[in-house]
Amino acid sequence: ENPRALLQDGGGLLVCRGCSGLHLGYSFLHRPQALASLVGVQNADNVTTSPHNSTSNRGSSVGRRRNAGRLTEGPGAATPRPIVAAQVNQVLLSALTGQAVVVTAAAADLLANADTVAPAIASVMHRPGITLAQQWRVTQAIHKAGLDAELLDSLASPDPQTRAAGAKLCGALRLPESVPWLSDLLADPEEPVRDAAARALGRTGGRRAVDALMAAADRFPAQRLAVDIAHAASDIDLDGLLRTERGRHAGVVIALACGLRADALRFPRLVAIARDPAAVPEVRAAACRALGMIGDRAAAGVLRNLSSDVNQLVSEAASHALRRYHPGLPRRSQ
Repeated sequence: ENPRALLQDGGGLLVCRGCSGLHLGYSFLHRPQALASLVGVQNADNVTTSPHNSTSNRGSSVGRRRNAGRLTEGPGAATPRPIVAAQVNQVLLSALTGQAVVVTAAAADLLANADTVAPAIASVMHRPGITLAQQWRVTQAIHKAGLDAELLDSLASPDPQTRAAGAKLCGALRLPESVPWLSDLLADPEEPVRDAAARALGRTGGRRAVDALMAAADRFPAQRLAVDIAHAASDIDLDGLLRTERGRHAGVVIALACGLRADALRFPRLVAIARDPAAVPEVRAAACRALGMIGDRAAAGVLRNLSSDVNQLVSEAASHALRRYHPGLPRRSQ
């Protein structure tokens, strides 16, 4: 199995540095810090001291509304798609720095331009080093405009494109209130909606999001879901998932998520899984791949021994992971 293709299905979520502050061209990187900024995703769902959204008076705003709430004047009125995204990004950046601003674009405009607006929002909400207080300021700009309620309503729209667009925007904004709605969309009859919901839960993070993703694990490819779990889970979540007895598919997802996070704290547990002859071979193989992604030199000896394992799936996975430490090693003959 091509290692670079292993996690390609979910790669889009990790590739855009502007969206999430991360960069992962391939699943198997040479440096363990690839997903270091994912550790301990913080939001109102998993940090009890997070400030709560509350209604407050409007500050300054951009543009004016008429009738159905669509902009008729100002920089957000009837503008091309990239300009709408740029304007939203600028307003949210102003909110991030503490300026009293309100997003005045209509929810319909955001939903119609979700493919460009969601990355623009995510570049603010997922930037490295952003604090909970700063995230709260951004969500307040959305809340004051009443857009959060409209976006939640879009998740129940009869139109699948609207549901998918709403999921993208809720994920970019990391709205904890959207988690129950997004969880329901994991069983949506439309694949694009299911995919958008899974990505949104990964971006939102928190224990509820992780539980929802794991409950729907069988509906998604393991490599694809591992990306979302790597984003959403805290260290405590991952530790609990590793120690809980789960099925083959879920076990593969969890092991790969640990590898994507370059989670050295899970190293001993992954070694134990890889060595366990009674464990499911697919899970043992995933643990070998995870050890390779973590890149700890202490794993080289373990992988060298496992490259001679009686199970071919495990031995091939260990041999492949071992080449990360010794790139000149020849490939196993088929």
